[in-house]
Amino acid sequence: MGPLQIAERIKEQFPDDVLGYTEFRDQVTVSVKRDNIVGICRYLHDDAEMGFDYPASLCGVDYMPREPRFEVVYNLYSIKHRHRIVLKADVPESDPNIDTVTGIWTGVNWHERETFDMYGINFNGHPDMRRILMPEDWEGHPLRKDYPVTGPAREWKGYEEVRDRKRKFAEFEWKPLK
Repeated sequence: MGPLQIAERIKEQFPDDVLGYTEFRDQVTVSVKRDNIVGICRYLHDDAEMGFDYPASLCGVDYMPREPRFEVVYNLYSIKHRHRIVLKADVPESDPNIDTVTGIWTGVNWHERETFDMYGINFNGHPDMRRILMPEDWEGHPLRKDYPVTGPAREWKGYEEVRDRKRKFAEFEWKPLK
């Protein structure tokens, strides 16, 4: 089954949730409403002809100043059928929330946490929604387009602690034998 056929099947199954689809360089992207992302993903995973068993990636995008500002992008692949599809769901800045799909693919756990950490998009129902790249006390979301290019105006309070720890453990660094 080709990507355009997959997009048509998604549109047939979820006519009220599919906003449209595009094809570019043999890759098909289906734009969907965020409200039923779990239902759409469940269908793509469970349907025998679809069989999307591998979430290749999940990420956020910031389209500031456009509204809805954010987008969550799901790159899905079927190992058995060797086909792929991209889903995109818009997320407004005023309510940066979308439901988690960790109940379908456990592997997206870290992808959703990274998207939360970098963009501030919250995944409702996620089993462990906390920062994954930045320290827990970090303020802001570094991949937002309104985040200062030079970082926060003040130095991160944990910086000195990390620097001292590096000095303390420097004696344990690996050195090649001669």
